[in-house]
Amino acid sequence: MHTILQPEGWTKPVGYANGVAARGTMIFVGGQIGWNAQCQFETDELVGQVRQTLENVVAILAEAGAGPQHLTSMTWYFTDKAEYLANLKGIGEAYRAVIGRHFPAMAAVQVTALVEDRAKVEIQALAVVPD
Repeated sequence: MHTILQPEGWTKPVGYANGVAARGTMIFVGGQIGWNAQCQFETDELVGQVRQTLENVVAILAEAGAGPQHLTSMTWYFTDKAEYLANLKGIGEAYRAVIGRHFPAMAAVQVTALVEDRAKVEIQALAVVPD
């Protein structure tokens, strides 16, 4: 079981947690991007890449017998902050479709570029399956 860490008096965040406490088997998901299992991009559209990236994260979790509900932390890297902000609604819809209403601790960072030129987003994740 995970415990959401919400300090008293702090405004509750929307779409993420400030912190999460967990105990169990840790699963480290390396940076995933918006290409499919054959390492091919099916879209250059940000929301579509976010959805595929999240599906990739969930597929890796499944290999360890885990699911989205076990995510404790995610770091999102975007190549364009303005594009990210302009697509928040679609990103939120994609997130809820793949992950559900489970919101781990998260950070989002704009980067100059990602290793794969067509990638617009990369997500690294940590999950904990309770003992």
